[in-house]
Amino acid sequence: MSDNHYYKSSHKRASQYILISDFIRGITVEFEAIPGLFSYKYVDEGTKLLLEYAEIPSEGAVLDVGCGYGVIGITIAKLNPRLKVYMIDVNEEAVRLTKRNVARNGLKEDRVIVLQGDVYEPVKDMTFNAIYSNPPFAAGLHIVKRIVIEAPHYMKPDATLQIVARKGAEKVKNLMCQVFGNVETKISKKGYKVLLSRKQEF
Repeated sequence: MSDNHYYKSSHKRASQYILISDFIRGITVEFEAIPGLFSYKYVDEGTKLLLEYAEIPSEGAVLDVGCGYGVIGITIAKLNPRLKVYMIDVNEEAVRLTKRNVARNGLKEDRVIVLQGDVYEPVKDMTFNAIYSNPPFAAGLHIVKRIVIEAPHYMKPDATLQIVARKGAEKVKNLMCQVFGNVETKISKKGYKVLLSRKQEF
């Protein structure tokens, strides 16, 4: 989602695809991944925890920032068919795999839209009812800070930013509180924290 070096770039043959099947929040999801992408053998615990405790709007549009191979956005799209879902990643292979996974999960590409770009750049004129991220700490804390600090510009009134963090969780929590004036820990488990801030109009 951030710097390209976060993912090891390499073009893989179809025979090297790894198929992941999981059951999250009452639904079955399937994903293709390749070596080099984050958590390519299974859906990581942090992402699953975020999805289990995520607040999902009843309607509108949501954004998955740093989507990897698409777990958060695709799962939310399946959980609520009324939502329009956007997913962004800076990595070309992640975007390609996410598009494949959108189709694999029976979702339409005009409702679940996958974009390549740096943080919010591809949606610079849009606002959302919720933004989700399992941010890439491996790419550097400066990327995680950008996700939080720039988020309000892309949020409708009363929209939420929902992030899962392990390493650096307290720093992220403090930053979210500074930026939004509020932060809630939805769940803390196995070192992970699911954090939520709401955009308030003053």
